[in-house]
Amino acid sequence: MKVGFIGTGSMGSLLIDAFLSSGALEPCDVLASNRSPNRLLQLQQRHPGISIGSNQETAQGSDIVFICVKPLEFKTLTDEISSSLRSEQIVVSITSPVMLHHLESALPSKIAKVIPSITHRVKSGTSLCIFGSRLNTKDRLLLQRLLSFMGVPIEIQEMHTRIASDFSSCGPAFISFFLERWIEAAVEATGIDEELITRLAGEMLLGTGKLLTEGEFSPQELQERVAVPGGITAEALSHLRTSLEGVFERLILTTHDKYDEDVEKLDALYGRGGIIQAPLDR
Repeated sequence: MKVGFIGTGSMGSLLIDAFLSSGALEPCDVLASNRSPNRLLQLQQRHPGISIGSNQETAQGSDIVFICVKPLEFKTLTDEISSSLRSEQIVVSITSPVMLHHLESALPSKIAKVIPSITHRVKSGTSLCIFGSRLNTKDRLLLQRLLSFMGVPIEIQEMHTRIASDFSSCGPAFISFFLERWIEAAVEATGIDEELITRLAGEMLLGTGKLLTEGEFSPQELQERVAVPGGITAEALSHLRTSLEGVFERLILTTHDKYDEDVEKLDALYGRGGIIQAPLDR
């Protein structure tokens, strides 16, 4: 099976690295194209044996094609590669605002959307899977098996793409920001070594994730287990609840507003209207 990657920037190269290091693919299985020849050469030096070429060559020679470009570059790209694709191929967008109907209207192939995460670098996290109407059961299982080498594939409805991505894809940045500020405050207040406290924070986060996914704890149950009434943790949690009032609601509104803006621009490019997503209570 040949797997192509059009766009080898941050996420495109991460996917290639993850698939190859996990054993899901061999270098000879991979085709790649990018508008920067230097980036392609660097990729080929890192993974001898992969094939590099034009967008049309990557599209034509692949059984599965991952499109890893920015949202507003999609229309130009789909116009470029449409004639190089066949109905039996699977085209996968990794860009959340690009809707299934955008690609199904422009390409003859089977269409899926997969939202990856930086956590795949350590073969962890979730891949959000949204499948188009042309994929059959065999196609879905093929994609899920491939994605399972670098994390946990989870099928979602397209209307929940944005909010699910907030957790699976944007979440590492949000949580890292929280930890960064907490670590900075700890170092300033106590003089503890920053490298040490960062290690403690990382191990804590890893363990907390396991408790939530493997330990049968809900977030509320975990808080109740750790925060003894009248104790230090309980008092600090009370402070957090007050200080963070409305923060997460505003965060969700911010990501959804940006998403809506990008979808509207893509609708204009592809000549279709209508944003498909879960409604927000504003």
